[in-house]
Amino acid sequence: MPREEVLDLLQKYVIPYRVTKRKGFRLKDFDPGDTGGLQMEKAEATELLQAGTAWLAEEQDMLYAQDRWSLLLVFQAMDAAGKDGTIKHVMSGVNPQGCQVFSFKQPSSEEIAHDFMWRYARRLPERGHIGIFNRSYYEEVLVVRVHPELLERQKLPQPLVSKRIWDERLADIAHFEEYAARQGTKILKFFLHVSRQEQEKRFMERLEQPEKNWKFSPSDVRERKFWDEYMHAFEEAIAATASKQAPWFVVPADNKWFSRLLVAAATVEAMVSLDLAYPKVDAAKKKELAAARLALSRER
Repeated sequence: MPREEVLDLLQKYVIPYRVTKRKGFRLKDFDPGDTGGLQMEKAEATELLQAGTAWLAEEQDMLYAQDRWSLLLVFQAMDAAGKDGTIKHVMSGVNPQGCQVFSFKQPSSEEIAHDFMWRYARRLPERGHIGIFNRSYYEEVLVVRVHPELLERQKLPQPLVSKRIWDERLADIAHFEEYAARQGTKILKFFLHVSRQEQEKRFMERLEQPEKNWKFSPSDVRERKFWDEYMHAFEEAIAATASKQAPWFVVPADNKWFSRLLVAAATVEAMVSLDLAYPKVDAAKKKELAAARLALSRER
């Protein structure tokens, strides 16, 4: 199938899950078990994903060579939604030299001493690179919002901790993304939307299968008590920061094969939209290359 047709097919499956308008967004309109009408065997899904990752690798090679644009992929989700596996499978073919992955854990004392965006802004991808945030600055309006005691540790002046702080932080994030986009950073944000039932199933697998025990943390179960609060926080965050230059993708995550295909499709589509190409060699450079070729030929 010609790549133009493949791209049209990718867009067909990506569009229903892309959120660029803030008005009217409701998380309940998205089904975590949705597969976009696709029905396929695991082998077929794997083959399709491999085709997508191969295409992504080609686009990344041109991104690195052109050295103009950068791409930031932001992953947010509840525990066990499959962020790590999605990143691993979708990015399996890219050159590690042009890719940077950051997993943001509990902030250090140095990071707490700065504004809430400081540690994330420092990790934005450089030109020609793909940056991946496994959790991101959105934690500051998700986990911190659900657990406001964490806000106390950030040492903000008390007059600034008002009822509007979450709206203010979301506005700051939206402005930050607008700024980054104007500097040549293409931003894609993925919310891996797993159902509460599927999360429970995956937690049980981690408990019952010895090779998966290391993945389990007692805090995972504690956080399930705040499920509704998290869903509200996610809905508010997506609705407040969705835009054309930094779209959200609400990725159904109950079926891992589909979530990986969707993330790969959205990423390939974004890369193609940049119209990447290898740098053209000008007359002066061609002259240098000819001289180098002549020098090498004389060594024979």
